[in-house]
Amino acid sequence: MHIDYKVFELGNYKLQNGETLSNARLAYNTYGQLNTDKNNVVVLPTFYTGSHRRNEGFFGSGRAIDPARHFIVSVNMFGNGISSSPSNTSGHQHGAGFPSITLFDNVRAQHLLLTEEYGIKRIALVAGWSMAGCQSFQWAAQYPDMVDAILPFCASAKIAEHNWVFLEGVKAALTADAVYNNGNYQTPPEMGLKAFARVYAGWAFSQTFFREKLYEHKGFESAEALLQDWEQDHLQWDANDLLCKLASWQSADISRQAAYHGDFKQALAAIRARTIVIACDNDLYFRPEDNAFEVQHIQHSELQVYESPWGHCVASPGNDPGFHRYLDAAIARLIE
Repeated sequence: MHIDYKVFELGNYKLQNGETLSNARLAYNTYGQLNTDKNNVVVLPTFYTGSHRRNEGFFGSGRAIDPARHFIVSVNMFGNGISSSPSNTSGHQHGAGFPSITLFDNVRAQHLLLTEEYGIKRIALVAGWSMAGCQSFQWAAQYPDMVDAILPFCASAKIAEHNWVFLEGVKAALTADAVYNNGNYQTPPEMGLKAFARVYAGWAFSQTFFREKLYEHKGFESAEALLQDWEQDHLQWDANDLLCKLASWQSADISRQAAYHGDFKQALAAIRARTIVIACDNDLYFRPEDNAFEVQHIQHSELQVYESPWGHCVASPGNDPGFHRYLDAAIARLIE
């Protein structure tokens, strides 16, 4: 298999909860060239089930983020099967023994990559969809002196309680499969993975999406055909990897660090980066109302709400070209 990424070796990496991730590895790829002043850096973390490859849909020649002008660092989060994950870690941390990872852990590892491998001291932009957007908020609160701008889209700085409940539902669907065996499965828990996919699909798109049969634009003749496609996609995933990232998502909270002692408003106020948050009006779990609260407390920030029946999946490359033009216009305002 062709390897299209680099690996940053973190060694035995101390985690926020006091555990140590053995022989931690951060997989990433870069695009474009770092300029002499090292001030053209754009960081793109990955989203849930995302990878550095899938992030390629958010930039390109002539786009607001352009390898001809920017040094783009696309970083795979822990648990996505490319960076250190339950599925690719050996020894006692393989599978169910993999430690709990927070977004703080992910961003600190990314910070080590940028500073130690490339000598980067400033970041022009951190941007991303969904969990990648959550990491954008995390970057700005964790390293406020380093980040010039952030653009999270369909994301939040702290998981909403309803979002947490949604994730409990998909988690329960997966772990109810007897084959799962508390993460100690010998063969993939296929029934659980299919159930996970079916429950998740109902949240990823809006009610209007199904009412107007917009799945036909994706080549599916029925909602059932869409669900079967989601099943096949999730069968490609390792169950423990999915749950590792899900746990990181459920614990997302930029104030969950020593600097803020859980004071969410204080953490938001500490963000110095110029901030544009983009929400989708029909996103069923990252709600514009939560983002409205966030921008009230971030100094140089604004909220833009994009109207689309595609819901959370409006941002997935290829779904709604109008969204990507909208996204690029906002990015251009931050980094041009």
